[in-house]
Amino acid sequence: MASLDVTFFWIAFWFYFIGFIFFTAYLASDKAIIPNMGTAAMIIGFLPQTVAILLRWKLSGHPPLTNMYEYMTVMSWMAVATFIFIIYRFRKPIVGSFIAPVTFILMVSASLLPKEISHQLMPALQDIWLYIHVSLAAVGEGAFAVAFGVSIMYLVAEKMETKGRSKGLGSRLPSMDILDAINYKSISIGFPLFTVGALFAGAIWANKAWGTFWGWDPKEVGSLIIWIFYVLYLHARFQRGWRGRRAAILSIIGFIMVLLSFFGNLFLGGYHAYG
Repeated sequence: MASLDVTFFWIAFWFYFIGFIFFTAYLASDKAIIPNMGTAAMIIGFLPQTVAILLRWKLSGHPPLTNMYEYMTVMSWMAVATFIFIIYRFRKPIVGSFIAPVTFILMVSASLLPKEISHQLMPALQDIWLYIHVSLAAVGEGAFAVAFGVSIMYLVAEKMETKGRSKGLGSRLPSMDILDAINYKSISIGFPLFTVGALFAGAIWANKAWGTFWGWDPKEVGSLIIWIFYVLYLHARFQRGWRGRRAAILSIIGFIMVLLSFFGNLFLGGYHAYG
């Protein structure tokens, strides 16, 4: 029988699915009630997911950040939190048509992972630096996920621009300037969180757990590559003036690298093979 936190996870899962359906329908219809229903479903789903995370914390006796299911859950939670902020800040519900699918994919991925609660952790996981490391990395990557969805939306908007945006989907899309701004804001939120969590806190934890700040573990190498890539994104934006289409493409590539690093953990082993 599933633990109570998993029950709440599934409640959130189905509300996110409903939100995904509404936002997908909005791509073909301009009725205002459709995205409003989609937004409501996403917000309602956010509540049981928050409860699920807190319950798992209570049931396990430690922050729920010690395996891939918990990591993916926190990442999707952050994506929805960022989505809710964007809807509140920019008042552009069509954004949900591109963020809701990304969130739902993260939830589907989490649903396929083992959900057993680990009450007794191995000694290496019994450290406060682990929780700082994993939580900040997860929420940072959740922000990258939102930037990914918005960047796809930017490319769609750009395509619509060449065909004229006065009718249909094109008339409901935010301006490309707004989409570019959301892309940048999402990455500007995610990057410092990822930097502190994945790199600095991770190195400190690794040194305490294994006696070295750097051990060429596949996950360590992947995180460093991702960090360097987003450094290059910011450099290209500020020093080279890369905005719009170029920035959107970089954002999409960056999040694909995040996913490859995450799922590669299932096959490459190393110190992070358990989480």
